[in-house]
Amino acid sequence: MAVLAEETTRDRLYNFTSRFQIFIILILIVAVFSALRFDSFATFANFRNVLVQAAIFSVMAVGATYVIITKGVDLSVGSILVFSGVAAAKVMEALGDQGWPIAIVGIIVACLSGLMWGIVNGLLVAKAKVPPLIATLGTMGIIQGLALILSGGIDLKDAPYVLGDVIGFGSFLGLPVLAWIAAAVIIIGGVVLKITKFGRHTFAVGSNSHAALEMGINTERHLIKVYALAGFLAGLAGILSLARFGSTTISGHATDNLQVIAAVVIGGTSLFGGVGSVFTTAVGVFIPAVLTTGLVMVGAQSFWRDVLVGMVLIGAVYFDQIGRQSKK
Repeated sequence: MAVLAEETTRDRLYNFTSRFQIFIILILIVAVFSALRFDSFATFANFRNVLVQAAIFSVMAVGATYVIITKGVDLSVGSILVFSGVAAAKVMEALGDQGWPIAIVGIIVACLSGLMWGIVNGLLVAKAKVPPLIATLGTMGIIQGLALILSGGIDLKDAPYVLGDVIGFGSFLGLPVLAWIAAAVIIIGGVVLKITKFGRHTFAVGSNSHAALEMGINTERHLIKVYALAGFLAGLAGILSLARFGSTTISGHATDNLQVIAAVVIGGTSLFGGVGSVFTTAVGVFIPAVLTTGLVMVGAQSFWRDVLVGMVLIGAVYFDQIGRQSKK
């Protein structure tokens, strides 16, 4: 009986740590930097800075969570962000106004551009049966090239001032508007994944696509919807980036896709499909953001962030494999 009790306690401890490990890691990172630089790190100003850094990646990571749950991957989100920003900037420049009507047109153009490319990715994966890695790697290059052609290879800076004043640098109740938008996307994405039929079908397709098909789920159509969602949110991130930086920053998003995937996997979404949560993905996005600000404040090179994130990423995948083997 004592052995059984000991095993039960161990199992409970394992289940607790595996379920909340991402929160534990984030708390430990915050605690370390707070201890080292409490006067500068543990401040409301730094908290706002971290929120802004995480906001745009959070929007893209919500869509990436859905994709990875279906056992897929989308390497094109960074290129979609750039293309959507370029398309929106070109349209707003052609219309030549600084008011909200033109800004709204730009927002619609960016989101529709992302949606279009997301549908293309979905068709390649679901209908053409191209592996997601290859399909989105190919579209990544195509989209990036077209963005450079449209912009002439230069950053466009003719976005309406209201975008930057209200969305890029605006605040509501003391918090950045970008953070409120990201929070809305996270909440909606998390609720849809958890309690709706669309969310249940997403998990079913990722767990066993053949069984999902036998259950009556149109797996091809669902995959197209999932990739379309990821593209749409990448397009939204494109207009948010344009609002924040006042420029399309074409060369500044080369590694966005890898950072988004890393945040999703660190957040507990399994690369093997069928397991994931938007809310833990949001926590995963904060780890690189906190590391970036913390390392700068302690006087370390920000390049160490990539080293530490890589270590956490490998650890997350390793423990995911261990958990799957123990269940089997």
